Amino acid sequence: MKKTLIAIAIMAVAGTAAAQSSLSLYGVADLWVGKTKNGKFQAGDDGLASSRWGMKGTEDLGGGLKAHFNFEQGLDLSNGSTGAGFDRQANVGFSSGFGTIKLGRSFTAFDDINGAANSGFDSELSATSVWTRYSGSSSGQIYYATPEMGGLSGAVAFNLKGNQATNDITSLHLKYSSGPIYVGAAFQEDKSALAGKSVKHTLINGSYDLGMVKLLASYRIVKNPFTVVGGKNVGDGFINPKASEYQVGLDYPVNSNLTLSLGHASSETEASNGVKTGKSRKSAAYSLAAGYSLSKRTMLYGGINLSKTNGVKDSLVAAGVNHSF
Repeated sequence: MKKTLIAIAIMAVAGTAAAQSSLSLYGVADLWVGKTKNGKFQAGDDGLASSRWGMKGTEDLGGGLKAHFNFEQGLDLSNGSTGAGFDRQANVGFSSGFGTIKLGRSFTAFDDINGAANSGFDSELSATSVWTRYSGSSSGQIYYATPEMGGLSGAVAFNLKGNQATNDITSLHLKYSSGPIYVGAAFQEDKSALAGKSVKHTLINGSYDLGMVKLLASYRIVKNPFTVVGGKNVGDGFINPKASEYQVGLDYPVNSNLTLSLGHASSETEASNGVKTGKSRKSAAYSLAAGYSLSKRTMLYGGINLSKTNGVKDSLVAAGVNHSF
């Protein structure tokens, strides 16, 4: 009888601990096959979303306070390679009625909402492919997100300078989401620890769901104090280039499984200090994408992206599959 009571007590304690803590394995597997205008057919990763796997867990500390952690590593399904360690996220923190705090490597507050109103499902097919790149995650970061209050919420993040050999990143966002309406604003400053100069990104975006269609719009300004040549951050030798970028689009749900997304985006870079005048780089893109949900976790997608930079045309035609677990 005594042994039975002890066994029941142990089971009760174990059941309580299990109810207070959770551990889950999750991930995304995404691969597409496509072709650019002058290229050959190839397999590519990160079509609809970046492939990854991770572990996350929470512990209920009582009184509404929870401890949590998140480890996440990037994957490239086209060649089977992985990121260096948990390159996407590696953080620990707390959450309660006061909001959420994360310490370690995590995504920036700017990245949280950057693609919230992008057409083409914010994928490789999106017209925003012509936009300027930015740092989406940061190491040694302290991140705080407010609780949602009447649809309004925000977040701020900065990293500890001792953890950054190259850039110090500070970011914040404020958003309102209620019913069919979403509006967001964000800012991120990437300061070079070596040069003492900062690249600044400012974003305003929004969407409105009319039921039959969902309207999308974004506007972004990027100020770069460096002389930039080539690549996505093109200033073409210009000093202090400034990029003005916008995007408009719509999502059209054909039925419960199929959604079409149409978008147009533009990016213009010019010298901002008068050393040279006129546009240094002008890019524009149009995109049409389709997503077909086979289940809640599996989607087939495809589409076309037509772009032009300083008169040079390019295109991407691709189709892929995205599965989350």
